[in-house]
Amino acid sequence: MSKVIEISDSQFENEVIKENGIVLAYFWASWCGPCRLVSPSINWIAENYSDRLKVVKLEVDASPESVANCKVEGVPAFRVFKQGEIVNSYEGAIGKEKLKEFIEKSI
Repeated sequence: MSKVIEISDSQFENEVIKENGIVLAYFWASWCGPCRLVSPSINWIAENYSDRLKVVKLEVDASPESVANCKVEGVPAFRVFKQGEIVNSYEGAIGKEKLKEFIEKSI
């Protein structure tokens, strides 16, 4: 069973950009109501897709460099990386089934 890995700007390059596999980067904020609604689905993705992707979580206020580099304009935000490049993105609240569809299209 895999867990969501909480990272910040200082870990972004090693945990996401240099990762050989697929990474879902989840951008969130503690003050964001929709982020609290999405978090259980993110945990579910991490547990059920651990054989196919790594899930990292970045708090936007503590990770301004990663937010800028990934062009995050609102939270919650999702970026899927393959070989260090963004291959899919989504911003806004998303239900578990739609999130699952988003992941399936990305991997």
